[in-house]
Amino acid sequence: MNRTTLSLIAGATALAAVTGFAAVSAPDPEAAGQRTGAAATLPVERTGLLCPRPSTSDLAETTYTSFTPVTEGADDKGTAVLRSAAQQSAPDESEDAEGEDEKDGETTEKGEETEKGDKDAAKDDKADRPVLQLKEPGKPVTAEADGADAPALVGTADGRFASGWTAQQTTEVAAGTGRGLQGVACSAADTQFWFPGASTDDSRTDYIHLTNPDDSAAVVDIELYGKDGELETTVGEGITVKPRSAEPVLLSTLTAEKQTDVTVHVVVRSGRVGAAVQALDDETGGDWLPASADPSGRLVLPGIPKDAKAVRLVAFTPGDADVDLKVRLAAPSGLITPAGNETLHLKGGMTAAFDLGDLTRGEAGSLVLTAPDGSVPVVAAVRVLRGEEGKQESAFIPAARPIETRATALDNTAKGTTLSVTAPEGGAEIKVTASAGTKGGTPQTKTYSIKSGTTQDIEAPVPAGLKGGYALTVETRSGGPVYASRTLASTEGGVPYFTVQPLPDDRGMVAVPDASEDLSVLQR
Repeated sequence: MNRTTLSLIAGATALAAVTGFAAVSAPDPEAAGQRTGAAATLPVERTGLLCPRPSTSDLAETTYTSFTPVTEGADDKGTAVLRSAAQQSAPDESEDAEGEDEKDGETTEKGEETEKGDKDAAKDDKADRPVLQLKEPGKPVTAEADGADAPALVGTADGRFASGWTAQQTTEVAAGTGRGLQGVACSAADTQFWFPGASTDDSRTDYIHLTNPDDSAAVVDIELYGKDGELETTVGEGITVKPRSAEPVLLSTLTAEKQTDVTVHVVVRSGRVGAAVQALDDETGGDWLPASADPSGRLVLPGIPKDAKAVRLVAFTPGDADVDLKVRLAAPSGLITPAGNETLHLKGGMTAAFDLGDLTRGEAGSLVLTAPDGSVPVVAAVRVLRGEEGKQESAFIPAARPIETRATALDNTAKGTTLSVTAPEGGAEIKVTASAGTKGGTPQTKTYSIKSGTTQDIEAPVPAGLKGGYALTVETRSGGPVYASRTLASTEGGVPYFTVQPLPDDRGMVAVPDASEDLSVLQR
């Protein structure tokens, strides 16, 4: 094995541990803009994304969007494809029948398949057919699906489409439980997830959606933590998610305890999955609750809408130690301490909830939570309400990871899109690019300065001559760290539909160790 190959394996292995899987090819120093002997930063050449099943409502209208930004040094070939995942469900009675039905699907003497064989072949063909496939970097593509049959998606991208590949699903539900706008960014597979802010209360219908991208089954444990500690669950252990399939699990079926605020911990025993909670409310609509950032002594929850009527913080510390969280709001003018909520006490292993009211008071804001000395790890999320009593809609914002290099939000429109950016620790400069539209338009770019300790709702660029939706890509230029979220909003029947998605780093680049290092000892 040569030295270059060893270095590349080290870089790819480090990234795979974070994103599920990734690959890079041998570096060309000139193409990468790096001198030989120096560490090179190269585009990822293979990655994957998983999208949960959008809705069980017959009134749902879903838009899937896929996009890859133009990346310097990326390969000139490749694909990015999202396909339907199989939905786990009870088998058809005819498939379990004995006797003549056992012969269904066999080949006749004339070489023709029986009726069941034809159906199975058609089902397999439909599952393998691309739902969404990119044609070129820099231009998003969309697909639409109506009703409860919209599938979960499993996707891979390689070559020129892998670096920064992003996908999003946005669903509008006209009526019923969960009515409103629901959005979630498709995510990479992993082996552990935290979801503070879920519920098993009678007024809520919360599902944990598990999607397995691999060719072997995954085995998953689901732990629930309420206000007094871990809840007793009946069937939360050893849940099997079949290969390349999706499994929605109703949280209220896992325990007899009804609690308003619950923290969900998903632990994968074998394999890996994508996971997201769909939280639906009888009165205030609903949205997706993405996983919180990993437990940490410092958390940022970016982009609380300035017209939020109510903000409810749900937090949990996994250990046995109690902690007093310091709470600050990063507003346009700087960091401030909310009156009456200067510190919040968390008991170890117990979920705590705090009503913060109309926290933002008409200004952009992000929550910054800090444990003393950062010594006690915490996960957190907020539930946000907009609108007047009787016509309210809800959304969730979990603690987010910073944008280290680049992040993208999809399915934006000329009106109703808000990009919120915060730099809680130091000033930062960012570049924001509006892509071409799905049906036409010319990309536009602007740069912005974000002052230290502030949150800014920036006037994001819009493609010239826009037709359709478009992508907004945020790149860090200097300073930081930077956190961001994007809000989509519309009004239907006097109800302010909205959904908020934090923007995680797209992890589209990988640092490859110095290829000139002498590793000859490893070649023996």
